[in-house]
Amino acid sequence: MRERLGRLTRMFHDHDHGSPAPSNRTRLTIAFAITSTILLAEVAGAILTGSLALIVDAGHMLTDAGGLGMALFAANLAERPATSRRTWGYARAEVLAATAQAAVLLGVGLFVLVEGIQRLISPPELESGGLLIFGVIGLLGNIASILVLASGRNANFNLRAAFLEVVNDALGSVGVIIAALVIAATGWEGADAVAAILIGILILPRAFTLLRQTIDVLLESTPAGLDIDAVREHILGVEHVQEVHDLHASQIATGLPVLTAHVTVDADCFRDGHTPQILDRLQECVAGHFPISVEHSTFQLEPATHREHEHTPHAAG
Repeated sequence: MRERLGRLTRMFHDHDHGSPAPSNRTRLTIAFAITSTILLAEVAGAILTGSLALIVDAGHMLTDAGGLGMALFAANLAERPATSRRTWGYARAEVLAATAQAAVLLGVGLFVLVEGIQRLISPPELESGGLLIFGVIGLLGNIASILVLASGRNANFNLRAAFLEVVNDALGSVGVIIAALVIAATGWEGADAVAAILIGILILPRAFTLLRQTIDVLLESTPAGLDIDAVREHILGVEHVQEVHDLHASQIATGLPVLTAHVTVDADCFRDGHTPQILDRLQECVAGHFPISVEHSTFQLEPATHREHEHTPHAAG
């Protein structure tokens, strides 16, 4: 009985919170190797041709290589077990890595727009043949990375950010190729700047969406798709429950939502030893109706008189 009652106020767990599958780390390693190789080729191409679109694409490749490196590092960090100091282990490393990647992509997108407009006004002379060759090389590398990452892209924020980066790079390579063909056919060198601007326009909304989602996790916002009012209603529907307050839901990492609450129950439940059964019903209720596992929902059961001892003002939750 004592062990069961100890669960009422336990906030941390020493069980395994999961780790990235080895196949996901393998995908990231292969994609990182491909991207780094293509980066070197595109840097050489940008120097030889002077193309803004190719410079932008090489810049994307640089951020991709850094992003994939961060993703790979975070994937290995997330595999470490929980400790008494880090009770969730390094599960949130994937969110931090994805946030950094999204922020870099936003910066690249804004730079592209500004520089593209300037070059559109005064386009430099470009050599379309070299531009086309390096654009094709970049696209082939991007396609290889996309094929490697595609099947695992929804595994977590980290892989989603990595996949988003290589897709944006593929779009950049397509833009470089189109610009080279237009320049070769018409002689209009402004096509290079137009391609760069379009790449920037494609990058910004996707990067902003990912950044907003990862920041929501870091700010411990209620997980997307979880209706906290509906959770409250279900808890209040459990027999012997009088009130629920300090109800909080957040997300540690991808697929790891947690929920805590103070639940006021009938005073008789503490006298007749009925509280363990109520705790079981509460956890089963939440797990049965919402994406919150039993081991990641924590309830503090208390009598109505306990509120008198809680001097800290409560938020709306």
